[in-house]
Amino acid sequence: MLAADRDYLREAILARLSTVIDPETEVDVVRMRLIEDLTIDDDGVVSYRFHPSSPLCPLAVPLALSIRQAVAEIAGVTGQSVEVVGYVRADELNAILRETSSDGDV
Repeated sequence: MLAADRDYLREAILARLSTVIDPETEVDVVRMRLIEDLTIDDDGVVSYRFHPSSPLCPLAVPLALSIRQAVAEIAGVTGQSVEVVGYVRADELNAILRETSSDGDV
């Protein structure tokens, strides 16, 4: 994948993520800076970290799943590597995200 293609894909992902709203704050996850270290490799695999708004965020699981789904819907994304950080149940949520990924979800 060319650098220009990666840049275009990155912008498409960020635009789509700006429609994912945190129900508690009614602000999108991009403006809240809940997505960190977004990168795209030559094969179209997107890697990023999701940092919930608080360590005890009651909406971290549905929000993480919504983020994952939003990224999966972008043409050109062939896979995702998500790491949840700064959350007390990060290990459990990372396991859920890996499981949904292996179920055929991107």
